[in-house]
Amino acid sequence: MAYDLRSIAKENGRKLAENAYPGRGIVLGTSPDSNWLAQVYWIMGRSENSRNRVFEAEENGFVRTKAFDESKLTDPSLIIYYPAKSLDRCHIISNGDQTDTVYGAMQKGRDMEYALQLREYEPDAPNFTPRITGIMDMLESHSAYRLSILKTQGNDATLGCQRQYFTYEKALPGFGHCITTYQGDGNPLPSFSGEPYPVEILATAEETMDYYWNRLNPENRISILVKWINRLTFESTVLIRNKHQSV
Repeated sequence: MAYDLRSIAKENGRKLAENAYPGRGIVLGTSPDSNWLAQVYWIMGRSENSRNRVFEAEENGFVRTKAFDESKLTDPSLIIYYPAKSLDRCHIISNGDQTDTVYGAMQKGRDMEYALQLREYEPDAPNFTPRITGIMDMLESHSAYRLSILKTQGNDATLGCQRQYFTYEKALPGFGHCITTYQGDGNPLPSFSGEPYPVEILATAEETMDYYWNRLNPENRISILVKWINRLTFESTVLIRNKHQSV
């Protein structure tokens, strides 16, 4: 039986829509016309502190999280960071301040994997939220994009950090791969397991944003960004949608 990528991707989209709490998520992929690389990143939240956030784009193309209501911010650690940064040669996306770690390493000619050896899962017991990271590097001839997850085994920090790296050597038009922090809701929250799964990338950045926003649980979704990257020039545009600022 042939591997039906489109049916698998559609089914994974349906499962994402049924998942009340996948947490933070990254999608890397390619537009159907192959002209654009796509990065998608979203955040979700259950606590008031986690939900009190928006994405904000800077003039240099970086994206940061910030408190929607500064008076209600109780703990900025782990929730205020840059999810997206870029150099001329690469675009980095992550769910924490490891974005800065990878960015600094890339400036010195190192790679994502080297940088992430310096980091581990988040110290938010008992969840020990995984750190998920993705990169698209125009100098990497052997890969279209790479993903990583740093996590515990069974929410047990005494077992050390499990480091997984996934390399995708071919950009598949209209498809990408998704990785999230959690399998679903729970207490403690169960870490993502297995490999990043195939998903759809739509024709435009706007359609892609709508597609993923509409598959996130309306109560728990907070913000989403889509970075649309020209495959020839590596220049990009960023779209942002914030629950707090939605009309």
